[in-house]
Amino acid sequence: MIIDGVEMREIRGADAAGLAEVLDRNRAYMAPYEPLRAAGFYTEAGQLERIEALLEDRDGGRVRPYVLIGGGVPIGAINLGSIALGPLCSGGIGYWVDQAWAGKGVATAALEELCRIARDEVGLHRVEAGTRVGNLASQRVLAKVGFEQYGLAPRYLHVGGDWQDHRLFQRLLGDDPPAF
Repeated sequence: MIIDGVEMREIRGADAAGLAEVLDRNRAYMAPYEPLRAAGFYTEAGQLERIEALLEDRDGGRVRPYVLIGGGVPIGAINLGSIALGPLCSGGIGYWVDQAWAGKGVATAALEELCRIARDEVGLHRVEAGTRVGNLASQRVLAKVGFEQYGLAPRYLHVGGDWQDHRLFQRLLGDDPPAF
């Protein structure tokens, strides 16, 4: 449990139907922050394909994918991706939460737990995240968990139907030397 009965656990194939449902229901809510998706993305088959790719990347050490479960169904997801070990020891974080659960501390608690995993289990020195310039809610979540803005990336990602500027944030997790 991470907060008020919400569980964060590794994603699995059995989550495909629930993720398809919550993503489809939140399509308009998330549209400004997401890339344009083919219709198949919002189906159980599309989600199963995505999950299988995530699990393959997990097995290769490139990503740690998690689902957030509330009331027995998926209500969001959080991933630690672009994992680079060696002298960089860094990774990127992405997350989303069902609109009905927004503002209840779920994203903040999940992000805090993912930072712990990144430090204690993966051995990372830092994690980073980016938000659209106007995504103040996500910026507040990052700030609560100790992320600091370190830059602005013009036309960084193609989301919401266009290239969007993003604020870049990082959190330093510790100063231990890399484990080679």
